[in-house]
Amino acid sequence: MEKAVLTQEEIALAKHCLNFALKEGADKVRITLTKSLLNLVGLLNGEVDKTSHALDRSLQLQLFVADKFGSFSSNRLEKEGLEAFIREAIDTVRMLEADAYRTLPAPERQAKDAVTGRELGLYDPAYETLTAEARRQMALSSIAWPKEGLIAEEGEYSDSVFDSLTLDSQGLEARHTETSFEIGYESTIEDAEGRHFSSYWWDATPRLKDLQLKDCAEKACQRAKDQLNPQTVPSGKYTLILDTECASKVVTPILSALGGYSLQQKNSFLTDSLGKQLFPQGLTILDAPRTPGDTGCRLFDSEGVATREMPIIENGVVKTYFLNTYISGKMEMEPTIEDATRVKVLPLGGCKTQQDVLDQVKDGILVTGFNGGNSNPATGNFSYGIEGFLIKDGKRVHPVREMLITGDFLTLWSHLVAAAQDARPCLSKLVPTLAFTNVDFSA
Repeated sequence: MEKAVLTQEEIALAKHCLNFALKEGADKVRITLTKSLLNLVGLLNGEVDKTSHALDRSLQLQLFVADKFGSFSSNRLEKEGLEAFIREAIDTVRMLEADAYRTLPAPERQAKDAVTGRELGLYDPAYETLTAEARRQMALSSIAWPKEGLIAEEGEYSDSVFDSLTLDSQGLEARHTETSFEIGYESTIEDAEGRHFSSYWWDATPRLKDLQLKDCAEKACQRAKDQLNPQTVPSGKYTLILDTECASKVVTPILSALGGYSLQQKNSFLTDSLGKQLFPQGLTILDAPRTPGDTGCRLFDSEGVATREMPIIENGVVKTYFLNTYISGKMEMEPTIEDATRVKVLPLGGCKTQQDVLDQVKDGILVTGFNGGNSNPATGNFSYGIEGFLIKDGKRVHPVREMLITGDFLTLWSHLVAAAQDARPCLSKLVPTLAFTNVDFSA
């Protein structure tokens, strides 16, 4: 069986490549060595349909040569082959145009505490005890098939290990190791008129004992049944309630608009927003990348810069941009980190659960999924197809489909009235149920 994490031999090879690149004429070097191992069991209609066992290794090489920069990668990790690869890469960089903004981060900004890769508790040793039969049994333990009305059920169980080491010529040596265990199902049902309705459910966690295997397929099937008998709703302004499963759809564009590349290219609706109150006073969004045990947390970004807990938006005020070393130089601003890592939208309005939100707003449309559409990163305008449920007196009345919501993000967020405390830990962004008033819906 393959070694799931980086071996001492692989780490020694990465260090050799760094020193070899310096010897061959590079002024500065950054190397990122990654290794991942994935096991997957796929199910179709209650039976094992496929299995997969995949190992991937790669070495990314970033070279700084006389104010010139190039990035290269290889998955052939043999010493002689890599040495030839590095020589050719350096020769290629020498032919490029100079760019004085390309450099490594200041050493004092880089992570010093990511030594073993396991400081955040994201590696579960239980992974090492799993067998092929155990994986098969976990996958089969969640099925709903056969079930009345259910015409297709697809499922997957997977587990993986990801290990990475980032080195640079300033002495950086930062490691990150994590496991992931996932279960997911998609169910399709048929109504009396032969129309098909599909939905899904899933869970993921770094720790095997926390994986919610039980009733995963049942939830997917029930979510599909809930879509039966959709009805049309007249166009107009409604309160929009966003289910936590899809609420990140209105948070991700904010994070993108605060990203350095968008800002530097003037392709952001949040250009010149730093320090300004552009969002409602009750809105606070944090980056909490160092929470032990939390999915997606990291001690450093892709440059090796140490992460830290910080507000992204605090009481409606934009508190940070995401500027790596290169973009910060071009913008003549202080660098931060490259991206938000573990985003958390804090509660607003005293609601804990989605039902609390529904009880508070009384009437509206609960959106549980998006079907196409787009947004303009420069203006913040959006138009999304949605599906969900009409809400009356805090209760679901009937499903709705084939409607659009339109508007712009700053106006939308100015109408935020509630943020619950029900974000699922498995989500990459911890965005709870959200509610916005006066949103345009069109049939």
